[in-house]
Amino acid sequence: MPLELPLTSFRGMSSSTDWALRDTSPLMVADRESLSPDPDLAILHGMASRMAASAPLPKVLAEVVDFATSVVRCDSCFIYVLEGDELVLRASKNHHPEALNRLKLKLGEGITGWVAKHQQVVSVAKRAFGDSRFQFFNQLPEDRFEAFLSVPILSRGRLVGVINLQNRLPHIHTRRESSLMTTIGFLVGAEIEMARLESENSQLAGRLETRKLVERAKGILQRDLKISEEEAYVMLQRESQQRRRSMKEIADAIILSDSMTRSA
Repeated sequence: MPLELPLTSFRGMSSSTDWALRDTSPLMVADRESLSPDPDLAILHGMASRMAASAPLPKVLAEVVDFATSVVRCDSCFIYVLEGDELVLRASKNHHPEALNRLKLKLGEGITGWVAKHQQVVSVAKRAFGDSRFQFFNQLPEDRFEAFLSVPILSRGRLVGVINLQNRLPHIHTRRESSLMTTIGFLVGAEIEMARLESENSQLAGRLETRKLVERAKGILQRDLKISEEEAYVMLQRESQQRRRSMKEIADAIILSDSMTRSA
């Protein structure tokens, strides 16, 4: 508790004595220090605030990349998301269109897969490519980077993904860096999981809507052309391939044409 003294106790003290007392009082110094902002806490608070806003999965992952690279100096940042029994590369600091959303790892495969399987942090200061767990991917220049920090992304004890930070030159990751990255892994786990599930639900809803439209279009073709359901479906597929349009677009066009014909 703050020290409380009556004002009469200070009568007769000089101004300089009063200032000296206030400057050197351990209680006052401790109180001032408690009000000083902790930079690490500020980083995590800012991240939590931005993560609180609902956003699609790509945006959430982009935010995580930005935060991770602002906390630890690095030349590369990859985020893998667990989908089924595979880790899929979903976000990167560097431009990798040939690998993004295509590169997949199994649990236990490479350092990334090892971290995912064991849910433990791995920090390699130099020659990460010489680690027995390391796996090469010829399309990635990061294969030859020296330092490697990999942390699991968790939500309620369940694996959600993995964050990898790499440096071209050797780099000893401090306890602070590893601790902050681990905390980020815990902090963003639930948000990434929620965004991933929302993305899957949206895709499922889209597939169901497409299926309904295709069924309607098949019915129209069967009725007008006197063909079987299978023949109608093959016709839709052929139109989709020849016109380089999705099945949904072809079905929409057939339904619209039928509606205009009937209303004419």
